[in-house]
Amino acid sequence: MSQTLELLVRGGTYFDGTGAPGVLADVGISGGRVVAVAGPSDPPLTAGPDTEVVDATGRWVMPGFVDAHTHYDAEVQVAPGLNESVRHGVTTVLMGNCSISAVYSSPTDAADLFSRVEALPRPHVLAAFEQEKSWTTPQQWVDALERKPLGPNVASFLGHSDVRASVMGLGRATDEAHKAERGEMREVERRLEEALDAGFLGISTMTNPWDKLDGDRYRSRTLPSTFASWKEFRRISRVLRRREGVLQGVPNLNKKYDVGFYLFTSMGRVRKPLRVSLLAAADTKAEPWVHRIFGPLAFLANRIGGGEFTWQHLPTTFRVWADGIDLVVFEEFGSGREALHLREEMGRNALLSDEAYRRWFRKDFDKRFSPRVWHRDFDDAEITECPDDALIGRHIGEVARERGVHPVDCFLDLVVEHGTKLRWKTNIANTRPAVQDKLVTTPGVTIGFSDAGAHLRNMAFYNFGIRLLHRVHEAQGRGRPFLTVEQAVHKLTGELADFYRLDAGRIQVGDRADLVVVDPAGLDAGVDDYHEAVMPEFGNLSRIVNRNDAAVAATVVGGHLVFRDGEFVDGYGREFATGRFLRRAEPRGSVTPMRRLREPVTQ
Repeated sequence: MSQTLELLVRGGTYFDGTGAPGVLADVGISGGRVVAVAGPSDPPLTAGPDTEVVDATGRWVMPGFVDAHTHYDAEVQVAPGLNESVRHGVTTVLMGNCSISAVYSSPTDAADLFSRVEALPRPHVLAAFEQEKSWTTPQQWVDALERKPLGPNVASFLGHSDVRASVMGLGRATDEAHKAERGEMREVERRLEEALDAGFLGISTMTNPWDKLDGDRYRSRTLPSTFASWKEFRRISRVLRRREGVLQGVPNLNKKYDVGFYLFTSMGRVRKPLRVSLLAAADTKAEPWVHRIFGPLAFLANRIGGGEFTWQHLPTTFRVWADGIDLVVFEEFGSGREALHLREEMGRNALLSDEAYRRWFRKDFDKRFSPRVWHRDFDDAEITECPDDALIGRHIGEVARERGVHPVDCFLDLVVEHGTKLRWKTNIANTRPAVQDKLVTTPGVTIGFSDAGAHLRNMAFYNFGIRLLHRVHEAQGRGRPFLTVEQAVHKLTGELADFYRLDAGRIQVGDRADLVVVDPAGLDAGVDDYHEAVMPEFGNLSRIVNRNDAAVAATVVGGHLVFRDGEFVDGYGREFATGRFLRRAEPRGSVTPMRRLREPVTQ
């Protein structure tokens, strides 16, 4: 070709994100877009003297992954490179999920909304918002974001709890004695329209009452969206349907029947359908039968009801770690919530040592038919760190039997003795490979729910795309494939971009050049290994991360090579921006030139 290429990805197996089979090809990039793809029957592309070349021989070239469920809303303010996602091939992240965003709320309200729900250190979340907040409208939020050295592309929902608290006040919005008045509901709608005008995807909401506020003012109240009436939900849905937005939701896990609301509001036989994305399709250990309902319910909404309904699914084992009793699963029952309500360790230890409290905890723990996500089996609770070295590698249930006490008493004794220095892990869901394979291939189930940017000490699924490709590659090697590579790539890229109406997930000629080069030789058991890394932006907190640098050979955002062979390019996330805010239903191939900052961000 006559045009001089800025970047040439040479000789890889090219997957365009549509689900088409891979072909050996060169991919030429210039001006932030894919300008040429030379397949087996075409002359190879030629590198000029200034062309940067990535040798993709023996590797897969595919669109950058779309992470549809993150909580980077605070982290992006202080660490806009979002390195942990980008190093694993993610080039587009969706924020503002689960009813919480930081668009309209004050810094204090936003910190109270995020910190306990997403297990983030409140002082640092508050500091991030206080330091960075310069906006009062969605468009100003977008403008502020695009002034940062943004690494990946960002799209966002408006959080229902965020906007509801900003209209009613956080206190009134979380008090069941106060319902939104007619004028307040109109203002919620107006602010949603304002966000849609700015290019937001839609609104996220939550009806599950397990998640609680942080802070001192309204601590342990449920999120504002859980107090909304069905009338308020219907009014919001009408706006979204008219504007072709998306509703992202979390159902009430105590009652479950409100899943019907999300299904019904998506249906469209006698009206325009509404795109609805709901948490979560999972094979939970607590309810091993529940995986059977996701396909039929999606069929009911979509094929019979004419809707556009999807479930979000994490394509790997849902394994979590906990420091002492600090884990969101304890929000499921009253005695657990009571312990998490207390932040000060001495007061918490006094509670955990009290026999009346222990009776309450044992009663909650032993309830057979109470709503739950956690299986409450301490035989699946392995101690990974402890001042008592003799306990490391043992399960709490085993230790309880050895001591001749109830597992709850054993666990609480260990927490009182060792506090957060007792670190343990457990498997919540997706432990049966055959069921995982079935869920991934079920119509109406999409890939999502990484929760990237949240639960920093509890879990890490930044590499969810690599984990799916590892499973697909491994299954093919065993001669028992459940997806082809091109189908897996489509589910991680084009399928998600199409549902959320984003200009992402494709790397055909004319598309913005957001892509990842994956080395299948690096897709090994190491994708599940445990790692930690210090996060300077949050007080040097050591968070769980993933490290699969042998699998991700290169990541390209906006036509710029930002990560290669385990290293980010100099200045990434500090001196220049490669990502941009992705507006809903934007024209194909929208590109913003790389922007250099006059004053680099220090970390």
